[in-house]
Amino acid sequence: MELVASTSAASIISLIFLKYVRNRRCCRRRNVVPILLEGLKRLEYRGYDSAGVAVVNGTLRRLRSTGRVAELARLAHEHGLSGNLGIAHTRWATHGVPSENNAHPHVSRGVSVAHNGIIENHDEIRGKLQAKGYEFVTETDTEVIAHLVHSHYAAAACSMRYGAASPHWSALTPSP
Repeated sequence: MELVASTSAASIISLIFLKYVRNRRCCRRRNVVPILLEGLKRLEYRGYDSAGVAVVNGTLRRLRSTGRVAELARLAHEHGLSGNLGIAHTRWATHGVPSENNAHPHVSRGVSVAHNGIIENHDEIRGKLQAKGYEFVTETDTEVIAHLVHSHYAAAACSMRYGAASPHWSALTPSP
């Protein structure tokens, strides 16, 4: 399956791969949540409708909310969210209504994704991934990225375990 990103807008994809992070000493022991929230606050003037953050601190944890970033910050404080690696995102709804469920980051079995842009063939990819057993819980095009990356990771892990060649990783190539 190849992901086709719109050529009319830049597509930016941020990923956290929990299994990769657990096996590396790549992260300093600094809590990045305040830094991520401050970054989101600085973007708030653009008029986004929802926001979210995903962090790693032994496990992958995610919080999302609608409205102002202050609401997300309140939730982060209330839940004691901390981590030394993370991604954050503010969303202006293009696929699906503004809601906590549709807010980024999206998660699939240890892969967390935030994305700006439009995935033109998300319906086709969604159908193929549903046939493989992936469950979709949002109305967004971005959720397909998390599941697609996980499906390729799972296929590569299976191939390496049984000595087969690794699969081709062309799934994230932008359209020409």
